[in-house]
Amino acid sequence: MTKPLLSLRPASACRYDGVALGEVMLRFDPGEGRIRSARSFRVWEGGGEYNVARGLRRTFGLRTAVVTALPRNEAGALAEDLILEGGVDTRHILWREADGIGANTRMGLNFTERGFGVRPALGCSDRANSAASQMRPDEFDWDRLFGEDGVRWLHTGGIFAALSTTTAETTLAAVRAARRHGVVVSYDLNYRASLWDSHPDPDAARKVNREIAGLVDVLIGDEYAVASCLGLTADTPDPRTSPVDSGPFDRLVPRLTEQFPNLAVLAATLRDAKSASRNDWGAVLWAGGQRHEAPLRRDLDILDRVGGGDGFVAGMAWALLNDLGPQAAVDHGAAHGALAMTTPGDNAMTSLAEVQALVAGGTGAARR
Repeated sequence: MTKPLLSLRPASACRYDGVALGEVMLRFDPGEGRIRSARSFRVWEGGGEYNVARGLRRTFGLRTAVVTALPRNEAGALAEDLILEGGVDTRHILWREADGIGANTRMGLNFTERGFGVRPALGCSDRANSAASQMRPDEFDWDRLFGEDGVRWLHTGGIFAALSTTTAETTLAAVRAARRHGVVVSYDLNYRASLWDSHPDPDAARKVNREIAGLVDVLIGDEYAVASCLGLTADTPDPRTSPVDSGPFDRLVPRLTEQFPNLAVLAATLRDAKSASRNDWGAVLWAGGQRHEAPLRRDLDILDRVGGGDGFVAGMAWALLNDLGPQAAVDHGAAHGALAMTTPGDNAMTSLAEVQALVAGGTGAARR
């Protein structure tokens, strides 16, 4: 009998199929315009870790929750309202009393342009001293969440871990508790130099990420993220022949699995941004020593690239939670990520049926 790829808790024994640990920010979107000249913005909620929980809920119909912190003010209330609209359980949100001027805590904000053609996407974050960046491991009852409530899959990532010394400690505490209770854990390296550079320890990125990588089951990140976060390069570190060449990542896999034998799944997305509006898009996944690749979608039309990678993780996790195998995981992840980038905001406005149709070879032709 073939050993399962991941040891998953039964859905009947758990309140949640998936939980995300991370910061939720308010995203201010100027639409087709520019931040510098905008007179109005559309507001979305988003966050590298949270987006996975929202995708699992809205596209794939699973039961999800987010562990985060918000300020107790009108901005925090807006974020909560948007999270509720996405169907994600909010009972594990920590509310911080706000002083009214943002001195003690505040809502993280992200001003993001979609870009168009030769004008690339542009982000301008305003997140210092946010409620989530102050999260500490002792503020949450991890054993109650993962044990009494029951969780099948925890997703977190390097953006949240990088926010502060305490969020790194919180990430480690959550991952350790999840392991104690048999929860599958995925971690997206999602390297952001600007966040890690703010740490007092210049080697924080590698120290923290290496410790986390030794505890998780599923690791997401290409060879550039692995080099920055884990200090690993392939034995023959040849450069990519093109932006969607997975060769350097593939050659790195043996070193990753040797140093971190706990890793059951390794995955990376592949993107060639020919312009802000047209990308080549693909993904590769390794499991059990076997390589699996999604069909490369050349000249994919892009409306809003933000959240494509998180959409990939959500689709991959859904397939693995349903024991559909690694090829289905990379196929559904890449398809969901592609669809997420056809609509505005961080999160997909699609359905499982549309994802499955794209996996099956569907196109953008009108449906009747």
